[in-house]
Amino acid sequence: MKTIGYAAQSATSKLAPFHFERRAPRATDVAIEILYCGVCHSDLHAARNDWGGSVYPCVPGHEIVGRVTAIGADVTRHAVGDHVAVGCLVDSCLQCDQCHHDEEQYCRHGYTGTYNSPDRINGENTLGGYARHIVVREAFVLRLDNRLDLARTGPLLCAGITSYSPLRRWNAGPGSRIGVAGLGGLGHMAVKLAAAMGAHVTVLSRTADKLADALALGADELLVSGDTEAMAKAANRFDLIIDTVPVKHDINPYLPLLDIDGTLVIVGQVGTLPEPSTVPMIFGRRRIAGSLIGGIAETQEMLDFCARKNIHPDVEMIRMDQINEAFERMERADVRYRFVIDMASLPAPQAG
Repeated sequence: MKTIGYAAQSATSKLAPFHFERRAPRATDVAIEILYCGVCHSDLHAARNDWGGSVYPCVPGHEIVGRVTAIGADVTRHAVGDHVAVGCLVDSCLQCDQCHHDEEQYCRHGYTGTYNSPDRINGENTLGGYARHIVVREAFVLRLDNRLDLARTGPLLCAGITSYSPLRRWNAGPGSRIGVAGLGGLGHMAVKLAAAMGAHVTVLSRTADKLADALALGADELLVSGDTEAMAKAANRFDLIIDTVPVKHDINPYLPLLDIDGTLVIVGQVGTLPEPSTVPMIFGRRRIAGSLIGGIAETQEMLDFCARKNIHPDVEMIRMDQINEAFERMERADVRYRFVIDMASLPAPQAG
C-alpha cells in the first residue's frame, strides 16, 4: 500500500514529506486510514535522537485515530468502516506472563513500538502515525465509542493512558488525595482523569499563575512548590503524586508531601534525576515508582471511561506541514495542552 507521511531523515533534519510503502495486511492485520494523530514530546525526542537508537527515516506518531479500510482473513474484532485507534504499541510476543496479564508494555521479549522499532516478523523499522495509512495487528487496535470526538481523541492513546494507568494502579477514587506535578500534556490529563474518578486533586506548580487553569481542568486547589511555608504545611497531604514534569528536576521537595505509604510516580521524565533523600522515604514508608503507558486492555478501559465521562484532552489542531513549528513551540511549552494533526491536510500518495 503506497502512502505518504512526514519523516525525519536524520537527527538534525526537519520533518518533510516522505512517500513509502506499507505492508499488505497479514491474516491478523487491520489496515487503517489515519484521520488524526496527536503530537507527543516523545515524537520530538525520537526524531532528534535525544535518547539514542533512532533509525532513519523516522516517521513519528503514536496517538492515532482512523478508519478501517481493510482486514486480514482472520480478523474478527474490527470491520471495514469502523473508527479505531492505535497507541504506542503495535505488537508483543503475546506469550509471556506479562502479556498474559494484559501488560504488553512490559513484555518479557520487548514490545514493538508504533515507530522506531523492529517489526516482529520481517524486522523492518516501524513507521508511525504521521502518515495517511497504517497497518497494525488486530490485537493492538482499539475500538472507539461514538461518544468520543475523533479529532480530540488521539492524545488519550499516550498522555491519557500514561496518566490513567498509575491512577488505577494506586487506587485513585473517592477519598483519594492526588497531587499532580506539572500541567502540560500529561498533567492536564492526570487532573481531568483523577477528578473524574472522584479524587481530591491538587496541582503542584512552581508559581501561582496556573491556578485558574488548574481549577478549570477540575483540580480542587493549587500548591505553589516554590512557597516554602505552604509546602511545609502540606506535609503528609497526599496518597499519590503523579509527576509529569518532562525535564530533569529535583523530586526531594515532593517526598514529604506524601502520607505514610504514599507513592510518587514518575511518568514524565525519561532519564536521570538528582539524588533523592532517603530520609522521608524511610521515616514515612514513602515510595518512588515509575509507570509506562498501559496494556491494551487497560487502554481500552481508559477510552471507555473517557467516553462515559466525556473526557477529552484540550488540543490545538494543526496541518501536517506545521509539524516543525509545532515541535519548536512544544519545546517552549507553547501549547495548551496537546497538538493534533489533521491528516486531511496531507496530499494524496503518489500513484504507480
